[in-house]
Amino acid sequence: MPEQGEAAQVLAAADRLFNDQGVQAVGMDRIRDAAKVPLKRLYRHFPSKSALVCAVLEQRDRDVRSAITEYVAGRADTPRERILAVFDFLHEWFAEPGFRGCLFINTVGELGGTSDEVGRIARRHKTAMRDHLAELVTAGGYPPALAEQLMILANGAMVTAVVQDEGPRAARQAQAVAAVLLSAAEAQEVAPGGPGPVRGSRAIDSAQ
Repeated sequence: MPEQGEAAQVLAAADRLFNDQGVQAVGMDRIRDAAKVPLKRLYRHFPSKSALVCAVLEQRDRDVRSAITEYVAGRADTPRERILAVFDFLHEWFAEPGFRGCLFINTVGELGGTSDEVGRIARRHKTAMRDHLAELVTAGGYPPALAEQLMILANGAMVTAVVQDEGPRAARQAQAVAAVLLSAAEAQEVAPGGPGPVRGSRAIDSAQ
């Protein structure tokens, strides 16, 4: 087996096990068995469990960011629709049989107090997601602070879906609040003398 493919196989097995059972409950021998890679070669790719955990998070970061960007771009036209499509993505994710919550939030909960690197990777991921929302917010002419509010809604939905066993319903609840925030921001753009252009409308978006 080529080394690159072998490392990818280890990452996939570790990602699955960490997601399903948590990081601390899974030993390297379990990952070896799931990946079907000898322990010696596993350690050649990842010298320690900490290194493997970080590699899994780095890969998950790339995968999630790419998936959300592709999903939103393929299902929405206007900035408003793109913002709400982020919560559609969460809804579909939460409905998956293997959904156990956000791996970044879960891993920080397990290791954040003992691993600065885990915290750094998780913060970078969440910052990148917030920045993506900020781009959508800016494209619609919404107030910049809205990006932070939307990110809090998204993170809250991820936790609520698992902790309160709300599942996909949590995404729909968060999306409803997001729609209210967007409508409030759009209403502020109506001219005092009468109805005017509304931020995020199709007319504004097509004119840009």
